[in-house]
Amino acid sequence: MCRYQVGQLFSVAEASKNETGGGEGIEVLTNEPYEKEGEKGQYTHKIYHLKSKVPAFLKMIAPEGALVFHEKAWNAYPYCRTSRFNEYMKDDFMIKIETWHKPDMGFMENVHELDPETWKTVEVVPIDIADKSQVEPGDYKPEEDPALYHSEKTDRGPLGPDWKSELAAKEDAPRMCAYKLVTVKFKWWGLQSKIEQFIHRQEKRIFTNFHRQLFCWIDSWVELTMEDIRRMEAETQKELEESVSNQVQISGTTFSHGVFAKLK
Repeated sequence: MCRYQVGQLFSVAEASKNETGGGEGIEVLTNEPYEKEGEKGQYTHKIYHLKSKVPAFLKMIAPEGALVFHEKAWNAYPYCRTSRFNEYMKDDFMIKIETWHKPDMGFMENVHELDPETWKTVEVVPIDIADKSQVEPGDYKPEEDPALYHSEKTDRGPLGPDWKSELAAKEDAPRMCAYKLVTVKFKWWGLQSKIEQFIHRQEKRIFTNFHRQLFCWIDSWVELTMEDIRRMEAETQKELEESVSNQVQISGTTFSHGVFAKLK
């Protein structure tokens, strides 16, 4: 569990750098400890500049500045919550992600303790990081494939097709499941259902690719401490500020025709 937290934060920093450049990407405004009502953790406030990364039909209808999104996150690991909003749409747009990290194989039901009526509306979507079929063709990278990767430092991987059942049979082997509850609101006449479904698909895609990267980067983070991570985050914040302002070719993930493409 603790090792995963280090890996998660390392991978967030690395992924942020990969998604930033050419005046777009991720800008970190705040990254500081917080304590409120008995909850302690790390608070971050980021801005996502996404004008060139959204589908063409959204560019056509979105006014200037409408494709800038704010993200506020409270990471009180093993519980984390994230809220994304847009100053143009105000209360008509919201993405909320609540995450519980549990040392199990993903068998817990309704871990977020929703009321029965709300739970009926929830679609449970399992993610297998070793299943290549869950990855968009344009996103696939052999070096980020847990089915191919072997960690020299931990002697983990590659993950075969039965890796979950094999792991479950090893009582003392470390395991962790991230239970993510995604709530989306997009109130725009004629587009609400289409965009909300689109966002849900893309959140699944982000979770899938991120955790594939996290596993395949394990040798880069497994020996780091939380102090190392905080220093890395400070350095990454400076790099992101420079990358957002530099007018170089944009890298990272883009959205195109309802699926993700990659800019090289």
